[in-house]
Amino acid sequence: MRIQVRRTGGFAGIERQAEVDTSGRADAAEWHALAERALAGGHAAPPAGVPDGFSYTITVDGRTVRCADPRLTEEQRTLIRRVLKEGA
Repeated sequence: MRIQVRRTGGFAGIERQAEVDTSGRADAAEWHALAERALAGGHAAPPAGVPDGFSYTITVDGRTVRCADPRLTEEQRTLIRRVLKEGA
């Protein structure tokens, strides 16, 4: 499973993106479950955010959803944090 996160917005407007490929990882099942829950809470169109807040695009194996601060689900927040931390 390929998980991509793109973060835009914020005070400085700097874009950041990262990707994690779960193939061959010992914790792949955990990533898959988290990604599915994160996708379930997303939107097809960009939701309204807040001034200087971050907006996110999450893509999992070609399925894309959008979400924004401060209305992230706990699963989205966790997935975003992990992908941006561990991804390339």
